[in-house]
Amino acid sequence: MAFENNVDVEHPVHDVRTAAIKNFEEKGFPSKKEEAWKYTSLNSLQKIDFSIFPKQENTLEYKDVKRYFLHEIDSYKIVFVDGIYSSYLSETTHDGVDICLMSSALTKPMYKQVIDVYFNKIASKDESLTSLNTAFSREGAYIYIPKNKMPKKPIEILHFSTGNEASLMLQPRNLVVVEENAEVQIIERHQSLTKNEVLTNAVTEIYAAKSAIVDFYKIQNDASTASLIDNTYIDQKDKSVVKVHTFSFGGKLTRNNLNFYQNGEFIDSTMKGVTILGEKQHVDHHTLVHHIEPNCESHQDYKGIYGDSSTGVFNGKIIVDKIAQKTNAFQQNNNILISDKASINTKPQLEIFADDVKCSHGCTIGQLDEDAMFYLRSRGIPEKEARALLMYAFANNVLSSVRIPELKARINKLIAKKLGVNLGFDL
Repeated sequence: MAFENNVDVEHPVHDVRTAAIKNFEEKGFPSKKEEAWKYTSLNSLQKIDFSIFPKQENTLEYKDVKRYFLHEIDSYKIVFVDGIYSSYLSETTHDGVDICLMSSALTKPMYKQVIDVYFNKIASKDESLTSLNTAFSREGAYIYIPKNKMPKKPIEILHFSTGNEASLMLQPRNLVVVEENAEVQIIERHQSLTKNEVLTNAVTEIYAAKSAIVDFYKIQNDASTASLIDNTYIDQKDKSVVKVHTFSFGGKLTRNNLNFYQNGEFIDSTMKGVTILGEKQHVDHHTLVHHIEPNCESHQDYKGIYGDSSTGVFNGKIIVDKIAQKTNAFQQNNNILISDKASINTKPQLEIFADDVKCSHGCTIGQLDEDAMFYLRSRGIPEKEARALLMYAFANNVLSSVRIPELKARINKLIAKKLGVNLGFDL
């Protein structure tokens, strides 16, 4: 009844939403009995009475949230406050490209052709939290880059929660369509400005056509009362290049489901991540790369540094179909535990049905190199700074592929702050 009372039954995608809520009701929240959720429990979140539909709007001043923007450069901005679009903080465009709202795209006839082809087509119908998002999502970013186009500047998608509700559940939905030989750079951030409980259940669908280039950066450095479940689905065509960088530095519980589907030849897919946790934080990275056609590549490189009583999970799966010959797939997960109470559960997986492939995977779990520490200390570097330098060097190869210099510098500073030291240099 709450569903029917709070959604528009005349909406063009109402039938899709109705099917999605029925699917969620059948499956419910995932539990640790499921292999994919073996090390991540949502029980504590299910005990909280989240508001799904905010009762009132709140406004923010730019000066109060400026530090969360990449303000060093000019960018398009799509900003939401408690799930509601903020025109005051945003800068959208229809100048050769469409950078605007999902609500507009779903209701206006001019977008119908794109919506009919792409909306909710690769998002999993079996993943219950994706179905929950499909049912209740009201807003998000709609990005359409036509053939041979590139936006004049990067795009920032920012979600702020202010604490208007005692506990709030947000359901943002993004659709990114990049046509043949087009290019885009996107930075996404979810930021709680309150001590109230916030749960964000986000879904993003990305379509990269032939020879398209997509750079997607996820910044996760939220408050200790904020949790994020992020489902990202990516469909790639011939010769496209898609890179997703995930920087997980904060939040109570974070689950990243990143799914690549290579529907073409000579495709390049890259997933890289840096995780630095403390306290009782929990981050779970689940990746999937499905090699469907021959002559494609995928590269995964995730680094994790875990302190205090934090917990990390990495589960990376590579599937190579029988016809996907000449596949080159690389997967690596390296972790450092800097506390006896910290833990990491890592499980790289390969399912290979082709015989002419180059596939490798590996994982390491260890502590800082004592010989390297001794060398740095012998050169007069204090212990705290020496530890930070070693940890920074450990994660640095992930930063090397960030293509926006100002973002690279910002991430560098976030890492230094997380490690509790001034590294004394910028990238």
